[in-house]
Amino acid sequence: MSGQAERKPNRLIHEKSPYLLQHAYNPVNWYPWGDEAFEKAKREDKPIFLSIGYSTCHWCHVMERESFDDEEVAAILNRDFVAIKVDREERPDIDQIYMMVCQAMTGHGGWPLTIIMTPDKKPFFAGTYFPKRGRYGRPGLLDILERIAEVWKHDRTRIDRVSQNVLDAVQPHFQNRPGELDAAVLDEAYRQFAERFDAQYGGFGPPPKFPTPHNLIFLLRYGRLTGNAHATAMATKTLDAMHRGGIYDHIGFGFARYSTDREWLVPHFEKMLYDNALLAYAYLEAYEATGEAWYARVAREIFAYVEREMTDPGGGFYSAQDADSEGVEGKFYVWTPEEVKAVLGAEEGALFCDVYDITPGGNFEGKSIPNLIHTSLESAARRYGMTTEEMEKRLEAMRQRLFAARAQRVPPHKDDKILTAWCALMIAALAKGAKVLDEPALADRAKQAASFLFAKLRRRDGRLLARYRDGEAAHLAYLDDYAFLVWALLELYEATFEVRFLRDALELARQMFDLFWDDQDGGLFFTGRDAEALIARPKEVYDGATPSGNSVAAYTLVRLAQLTGDEALRRQADAQLQAFAGDVRAHPSAHAFFLLALLADVAPSVQVVVVGRTGAPDTEAMWRAARKVYAPQAVILLVPEGEEARAEVEALAPFVAGMRMVDGKATAYLCRHFACQAPTTDPEEVARELSQVAIASD
Repeated sequence: MSGQAERKPNRLIHEKSPYLLQHAYNPVNWYPWGDEAFEKAKREDKPIFLSIGYSTCHWCHVMERESFDDEEVAAILNRDFVAIKVDREERPDIDQIYMMVCQAMTGHGGWPLTIIMTPDKKPFFAGTYFPKRGRYGRPGLLDILERIAEVWKHDRTRIDRVSQNVLDAVQPHFQNRPGELDAAVLDEAYRQFAERFDAQYGGFGPPPKFPTPHNLIFLLRYGRLTGNAHATAMATKTLDAMHRGGIYDHIGFGFARYSTDREWLVPHFEKMLYDNALLAYAYLEAYEATGEAWYARVAREIFAYVEREMTDPGGGFYSAQDADSEGVEGKFYVWTPEEVKAVLGAEEGALFCDVYDITPGGNFEGKSIPNLIHTSLESAARRYGMTTEEMEKRLEAMRQRLFAARAQRVPPHKDDKILTAWCALMIAALAKGAKVLDEPALADRAKQAASFLFAKLRRRDGRLLARYRDGEAAHLAYLDDYAFLVWALLELYEATFEVRFLRDALELARQMFDLFWDDQDGGLFFTGRDAEALIARPKEVYDGATPSGNSVAAYTLVRLAQLTGDEALRRQADAQLQAFAGDVRAHPSAHAFFLLALLADVAPSVQVVVVGRTGAPDTEAMWRAARKVYAPQAVILLVPEGEEARAEVEALAPFVAGMRMVDGKATAYLCRHFACQAPTTDPEEVARELSQVAIASD
């Protein structure tokens, strides 16, 4: 925005949200969501103009430039409306409700989300981006505001009728459909994915193509547990294609939000923490499933990107990086051959351009997005008479020089707020990396982030909060914050065997049920009993860009029950699975993370209990042997022999109480549904036995 120095700030200047602060110098007299705005609207009998977006949203920036920074638009908004700005990442509860309203009224949704509603929060108009004046086939915001101001003054009955009809239409969407689930739903989900699979470029359905990593994790686990090689192949083909595409940043690492085309070439360049966390997890899962080392390499590259670009000095993780720099989408990431050669010289520049598809004509608005879609390192090495290792070494040196040159450009805006839910996803990924790659440094990083969340985003009474920025924690945590953090703590326990993480996971799971469980219809509400009352209290189970809190809660409850043998947890897990059975049966592939919970529930559960001295070589050899086997339905517990921690493990998982070391050696007990085989002190026998039970019968 230009001219900030001459303008007075509006009320958003006192907020912490980067998105709200972007609008603090608009001539629109914005209010944050709160009593002051709604009381003003009631007092002055004005409708509410609600605008919802986020700081790295391209079309939010466009609408600000065209309308909210415009004096003519501001004059109408300030005269006839009370204008409220909401950051959807801080207040996903508000966003969920009014996005459903928009979809019900218009058939589509997106951001910026534009809602006009009564002072008591009842919506009667909805849309997304509007230009100042009509174009792109869209009406202009000026015309809309003038027309609605007229109707508000002269036809209030019509507005009341429309708003009531809208509320009646959306309420059923917030209700869950209970029932029963069985393994047939898993097979149907597989069939739906297979029908939509792009055999040439990976992914599912037409563009735009989203990574949706939980779909791929489901296919990998389903493939392993059923022996279905095509399920595994769909996942690995998609992971391969995404990494080769322009959606992956080959210079600085990390994945962009989605691809606008079938090939994964041209991305929406915004980078989200949650995408990169879930993708790192999916690549690690593929490494477990296939043993292919390059999947591990991609995960490490994602972690390197997050550590470099998205990490707060205190240990938390930032939320996102914008698609735009200097007002142009993708400008930071694209190259011409001349720019490459200016950095690398003519000969090496030509080689890099050849391998990474940097051409004079470009592949994106006259410039080129580096990609490997139509080549491979192996074929490039053959063309240039090198080994693959030699080619990779040369390209790595070139990438580092190009990265240094790119760092001199104006970088995209970074949203540096820290969200509990998204941080938890990255903790889960790092912890899985520590376990799968046997890299304790990743566990240390995950532990540091978990400590940050508990120090900064948990009140003294134990209640979690949702957002931290600039020294302030705010907003009561939502279901996603709780469910994702329980998952992260479970992953941390399995990575470190530190019993405190299992204890904290159990405690948070209990708090989650106390705060969010629907005693009448089952399932977990998105907001807690102590939250602000809105026009609806949604219960979401659809697994979109991120998995739903209900899906992750179902998964963690099943895993906790399998780790502890706790029958109360088992009953809660069953109740959670049943609460959404109707929704999941109607569209199985739209609930892939929920299906991970069902997969864990219907597959024969396997517990590997290692009894030994913490840190002893024979103890570590035992759990390493178990980890070598890709057995998604297995959980591993460590019972520390001769230590106080043993008593705590027994308190949390009483079924291990009678298990002891044999002949003073680290000992493993392999159990199916808590019925345990004879103990063994041979790590290879553990791996062998676990391999036998890793594939479930149909």
